[in-house]
Amino acid sequence: MLKNLQEGAVLSGVIPGQHVTIVQVKFHGSKVAELTFRDQTGAVSQKLVYEEDLPKLEIVEKGLPWSFNASGEKLRLASEAYRINLAYLFDPLVAVHSSLIDPLPHQITAVYQEMLIRQPLRYLLADDPGAGKTIMAGLLIKELIVRGDLKRCLVCAPGSLVDQWQDELWQKFHIEFSIISRQTIEDSKSGNPFAEKDLVIGRLDHMSRNEEIQEKLLQTDWDLIICDEAHKMSASFFGGEIKETKRHKLGKLLSTITRHFLLMTATPHNGKEEDFQLFMSLLDGDRFEGKFRDGVHQVDTSDLMRRMVKEDLLKFDGTALFPERRSYTSNYKLSVKEAELYRLVTDYVREEFNRADALDNDKRKGNIGFALTILQRRLASSPEAIYKSLMRRRERLEKRLREEKLLKRGGDSMLSQSTQGLLIDYDLDEEDIEDSTAEEIETIEEQVVDRASAARTIAELEIEISILKKLEQKALEVRRSGTDTKWEELSRILGDKESMIDSYGNRRKLVIFTEHRDTLSYLLERISIGNPEAVVTIHGGMGREERKKARHHLLKTRMLSSFSQQMPQAKVSISSALT
Repeated sequence: MLKNLQEGAVLSGVIPGQHVTIVQVKFHGSKVAELTFRDQTGAVSQKLVYEEDLPKLEIVEKGLPWSFNASGEKLRLASEAYRINLAYLFDPLVAVHSSLIDPLPHQITAVYQEMLIRQPLRYLLADDPGAGKTIMAGLLIKELIVRGDLKRCLVCAPGSLVDQWQDELWQKFHIEFSIISRQTIEDSKSGNPFAEKDLVIGRLDHMSRNEEIQEKLLQTDWDLIICDEAHKMSASFFGGEIKETKRHKLGKLLSTITRHFLLMTATPHNGKEEDFQLFMSLLDGDRFEGKFRDGVHQVDTSDLMRRMVKEDLLKFDGTALFPERRSYTSNYKLSVKEAELYRLVTDYVREEFNRADALDNDKRKGNIGFALTILQRRLASSPEAIYKSLMRRRERLEKRLREEKLLKRGGDSMLSQSTQGLLIDYDLDEEDIEDSTAEEIETIEEQVVDRASAARTIAELEIEISILKKLEQKALEVRRSGTDTKWEELSRILGDKESMIDSYGNRRKLVIFTEHRDTLSYLLERISIGNPEAVVTIHGGMGREERKKARHHLLKTRMLSSFSQQMPQAKVSISSALT
């Protein structure tokens, strides 16, 4: 009310952004008051105040217009948030200093001197394997987030690498990405998890082969899309025409729905300039448009890509990042029994290859060839691996034979279509195998090796089973004989003090890679000698948490148990790695 305007009162709302002190009030009736007031600078002014102006005015306590009696913790929190929001203006390497990494010079230059300065980013990072391209991608993502330039990011990677991407982005940069799977799509409220989630990782072939997923992607837009192992998205010329793969088409789609586009691969060039320029068209379709003409169509790509080989990678002190690699092959001569087994299995494989060549079904030929090739690799791996493979194959074929004999009579009867289907019905697409995890690849190999056969009749199937029995018996004899020349060579290396002890007298860490799980179990039994704590194993069938525990146990254990008097204590890790 106007009558509340008293001399000495402090008002807000008379002058915007200031408090004034009333010096004198003169009323003109009940609805108008003439104010004489002093502002914060000390200047005296006058103003008429009407009754309808009262809602804009507020009487405040007399005192300083600014006080310091608010919460200091809240002030500190607000100022710290504002400081972090502007940190990149004062700390040019804020992502480096706020991440759990020890960056290397080439990683810093890639992010801060090559990629961040490009707006928008269209780039191919093609450093050699081991350069830490995932670290560079994580630095780029975090730096763009800090600068307010990234909210939505999609990482496209082969299926075998998606878990690794998710782990590294969280552990090293504390950025939480979600993996898009079939289950994620089914659980999505809108049916399109790509639109619901801002930070996601997708499997390359899951997206390239599913048109529904591509339709969902077309409904989204992204600030940054990163494609790992991007050479898989390459295309080629065949007969003067472009032969596009589903992966290449996916790459073109992704290029159109993002502002920043980063391709990463250690093998960008396959030796054909025309294919390389098709690949680079994913980054700049206009620049690499048109039919390639050899000797005429040459384009400089130095502004679109960076490639550093291992020899160029240095530490901060100028020394080489990677030590000189010295590779030695330990030659050994097979024992008489091993050589005999090798010859018999090789003859069997050769004969089956010849029988497969006579088949009309190209798909069946390919699967049989794949199965026989795996058998030869397992023969070279260990006696245990070839013995178990022959045994499983013989058991599977015997099971099919029993089922056929229940349905038919006579050895010349043709195998039923259902049996032939069970023997050969595996669509071994190269892209499927490439995108599968180690466990999935091992399962595919087991199924094909156990079932793929060139047999067309019951009699032919019986003959093959008879051959497999003899081979299995021979492999069992070698296994029971205890003469494994390859193991003897490995045990000699384990017991070699010069190889197993470094210049400081410490035991070296030894990592043994084997392709097959049967060989891994065989080595575990022979090396541990009853003490499972002596060896740490990692294989494709292990879950993510199991792998972490195995690695942690290996790092924590300083000295594992003794193998024997001839083989002193050593750290040993056996890894089953499918090639």
